[in-house]
Amino acid sequence: MPSFLQITDTHIVADGTLAYGRSDTAAALERAVETINARLPLLGGVECAIVTGDLTDHGSEEEYDRFKAIMSRLQLPYLAIPGNHDLRGPMRVAFAGEDWMPMQGPIQWRRDIGALTVIGLDTLLEGAHYGHLSDAGFAFLDSTLSSLGPRPAVIATHHPWMLSGIDAMDQDNLRNGARLIERLQAHPGPVRMISGHVHRAITGQIGKVTCQIGPAPCHAVHLDHRRQAENALILEPGAVTVYCQPATQPGLLISDLLPVGSFAGPWPFFP
Repeated sequence: MPSFLQITDTHIVADGTLAYGRSDTAAALERAVETINARLPLLGGVECAIVTGDLTDHGSEEEYDRFKAIMSRLQLPYLAIPGNHDLRGPMRVAFAGEDWMPMQGPIQWRRDIGALTVIGLDTLLEGAHYGHLSDAGFAFLDSTLSSLGPRPAVIATHHPWMLSGIDAMDQDNLRNGARLIERLQAHPGPVRMISGHVHRAITGQIGKVTCQIGPAPCHAVHLDHRRQAENALILEPGAVTVYCQPATQPGLLISDLLPVGSFAGPWPFFP
C-alpha cells in the first residue's frame, strides 16, 4: 500500500533556545523521528516524507544544520518546501545536494508515489507572513498537471487556501489561492491540497478539491474561533500525518494522524 508522511512546521531554532521562549521544537522533532521509525514496520510501503514548510524559525544556517542533523536519523528520504519562517537562499544552500532542490527560482518539485503524483509548490513571499504563489509557480503547476492526464494529484503547499476559523491565521493564508483552486478544479483526475502553517489537523472541501492542513510535531496554534482573538500557541500533543493508497480502491487516498510519542498498548480487545 504505497504511502507517504507529512511533517510540517518543525520551527527548529538554535541550540539552547526555545521557539517563542516556550516550545522545545528540536526535542519535538526528535520524538517525531523516533515515533516514525518505530512505526514504519507497521505502516508498510511508506516511500518518503513531505515537509510542508517552516523547517526553521528564522531561516539561519545554524537552524538548517540542526534540522538536517535531526532528520538524518529518519529512516525515510524526505522532500521539503519553504514556509514563511524559512529563507530561500539558506535553505537552497542547506539542501544543495538533494535531487529535489532546484538550482534557482522557487523551491518546487514533483514526486510520483504509487498511483499519484505529489507536486510541491513554493508559497514563500520573503518578508511577509502570508503566502503567495509566483508566476513561475503557476507555470510549473500548469506544466506538471498537463503531463498527468487523469492521474491523481496531491498539491503540497505551506500556506493553505481554505479558512481554518482562526482569524489571525486566516489573514495570513495563500492570498492568490483562488487562482490555484481554479486550476485544481480543472484537473481531470482526483486532486487534494495538503498544507501546514496552522499547526492543527483541519479538513475542508472546496468544490472537488479536498483540502487538509497537517498538525505540527511541536506546539499548536490555539483553537479560538472568536473574531480578533489573540494569536497564541498551546503545547498540545504533536502529530504527523500518514497518507496511504489502498490497492483495492484505485484513486482513493486516505489519511490518519500519527501522534508523536509512545503510549500504553496495544492490547487485544478480546485476550
